[in-house]
Amino acid sequence: MMRAMTRPDAAVFQTWLTQTCETLGAAVGVAVLLYAGAAAAAKLDVDFTSARIPTPLQMAITSTPATVKVLTWRGADIDGDGAPDFVNPTGKAPRQHDAYGHGAFGASRDGGSRPHEGVDYMADAGQDVVAPVSGFVTKIGFAYADDAHLKFVEITNPAIGYVARVFYVDPSVEVGDTLRLGGVIGRAHGLEAKYPGGMTDHVHLELIAPNHARIDATRVLAERYVTRLATCARTQLGWFGPSKSHCAAHIGSSPRADFGMAREGWEADLNLALTSR
Repeated sequence: MMRAMTRPDAAVFQTWLTQTCETLGAAVGVAVLLYAGAAAAAKLDVDFTSARIPTPLQMAITSTPATVKVLTWRGADIDGDGAPDFVNPTGKAPRQHDAYGHGAFGASRDGGSRPHEGVDYMADAGQDVVAPVSGFVTKIGFAYADDAHLKFVEITNPAIGYVARVFYVDPSVEVGDTLRLGGVIGRAHGLEAKYPGGMTDHVHLELIAPNHARIDATRVLAERYVTRLATCARTQLGWFGPSKSHCAAHIGSSPRADFGMAREGWEADLNLALTSR
């Protein structure tokens, strides 16, 4: 016996038609979004098939040439040959006031009973210390009679008549060595053991003029700013994050790299010193 065919109810048909249209609309919407994403990826040159997916914190770095102002030290030319006759032994600024006083020439020492006879140039313990004048190593001694760890190097330049003594150095030179201006004489010795609780590491520079008087080294070592080529790296956090520029000047790791000294000036002083020795 055959079952009689019945026509679907109008309400059921209307519900089926609505659901079908909604499904088709959603499918079309997904297709549009996929197409838009593919177009955007093509413009950004993003490879979605790559196994390496950039993270939101990934840094994009680009480098561009630039110039920056760098603090350097210019030595005085006292013999008139066109080349400096002095350099800063550490390449750093004079020591400022700390727990043990001030590093300037003439600063009070021993409760005001005597003046400071040199200039303290800040240093990092272990860094290279260079010859502030060209000449010959004429003495290596102890800064304090009761301390065999803290030494000084004395350099005499007979051509210009100046003597330099650099204290708190672990010497790499010996008496009789010939030194060019800016040549390494040793490494800075840390001062924490001798002066605990707040003395800035430094070397003590004494300059003795031809008349045997000690002079302020800052009179012959002047601060100046020079323009140096630098690399600026622009970094960006994430795909849409803020970007920043960071510039670093191309300067040497040794203090003598910043003085701009003429090699021929060093040799002229030494040749004159050798002939007058």
